[in-house]
Amino acid sequence: MYEAKKFDHLLGLEGFSDKLLTNHFTLYEGYVANTNKAVDAIAGLLAEDKSGTPEFAEITRRFGWEFNGMRLHELYFENMMKGGSVLDANSPLGQKIVEQFGSIENWEKHFRAVAAMRGIGWVVLYLDNESGKMYNMWINEHDGGHLSGATPLLVMDVFEHAYITDYEIKRAAYIDAFMKNICFHVANARFSLVN
Repeated sequence: MYEAKKFDHLLGLEGFSDKLLTNHFTLYEGYVANTNKAVDAIAGLLAEDKSGTPEFAEITRRFGWEFNGMRLHELYFENMMKGGSVLDANSPLGQKIVEQFGSIENWEKHFRAVAAMRGIGWVVLYLDNESGKMYNMWINEHDGGHLSGATPLLVMDVFEHAYITDYEIKRAAYIDAFMKNICFHVANARFSLVN
């Protein structure tokens, strides 16, 4: 069984009200609970030899949505911290970004542009584990659009629940707040694990 992680240390984060964060934590906890329910339901249907049923098919399909909703929220909350941190151009991640995007500023401009696109979803800085290339990707839904064989290094939630309480429809202001609170040492650690 998966257990919801605690992110209360983010309360008081500049640019994010405690109400917004508390609601967001509750939404994340729902993904954890639903992931566990799906695991149990799939196991139960298999034990009853009901793998050929519509229920088995639908729960199995739904599992990716719930699991990725859980995991993406964890990655998102984990890569934020009060006051943020600066991406050092001499760090392993900083060097790779400069090599690929030309500068940290170019990467950030691209990342922000992806975050500002119309729609709901996620923005993920991925490292393709095979080629070593990095991509700022838009993910529409939790369970679709991910790059197979790539590691998420930095995750930003751009579903309305991540900002509408504080910013209404002003996504650009939310993007600014997120960028000020990125915990780049977590992104660096994720990069170092696969590089």
